[in-house]
Amino acid sequence: MAMYIVLNNFTDQGIRNLKDTIKRADAIREMAKKFGVTAKEIYWTMGSYDIVDIFEAPDDASMAALLASVGAAGNVRTQTLRAFSQADMSGILAKLD
Repeated sequence: MAMYIVLNNFTDQGIRNLKDTIKRADAIREMAKKFGVTAKEIYWTMGSYDIVDIFEAPDDASMAALLASVGAAGNVRTQTLRAFSQADMSGILAKLD
């Protein structure tokens, strides 16, 4: 399974409805399951990003489908990072030889 870190910023709509952010996070956890994706962690943060999510997905297409659904709701804009574990990185580096 692939890991993804998603950086979120509230849209104007998302910040106007800030009181619903926990309900929306719960809904995203459930929505993720429909795409075969697991929401590992959701953090509300201070600084450049409002929320940081960690997801596990079987492939990029499943993750992209989830993020398209999240984006269509209009509460956040996302930036997604594909994350590699130490074991993943060891395998990648082994291919350099």
